[in-house]
Amino acid sequence: MKLSELKPGMQGIIEKVAGEGALRRHLLDMGLTPKTSIFVRKVAPMGDPMELCLRGYELTLRVSEADNVFIKTEESEFLFCSGSCASCHSHKNAN
Repeated sequence: MKLSELKPGMQGIIEKVAGEGALRRHLLDMGLTPKTSIFVRKVAPMGDPMELCLRGYELTLRVSEADNVFIKTEESEFLFCSGSCASCHSHKNAN
């Protein structure tokens, strides 16, 4: 499944980052690396961009970029990042 197909509140683990050259490097540099837990916090009203929580921070990503990130969805409890982003703390407190 592509990251762009996840809806707000859904979560998963990055399996693969596709793309070529500068685009792939850019995604990897932003922390979108295989085996990373990711949570879709929200999506803009018109569907683009999407806001993600991963590695202790919030990341806003264009849907066209998210099409290059492949996810394995997680049905179990989400392993929230151990960082200090406000979203992660609010999700932890909600559980």
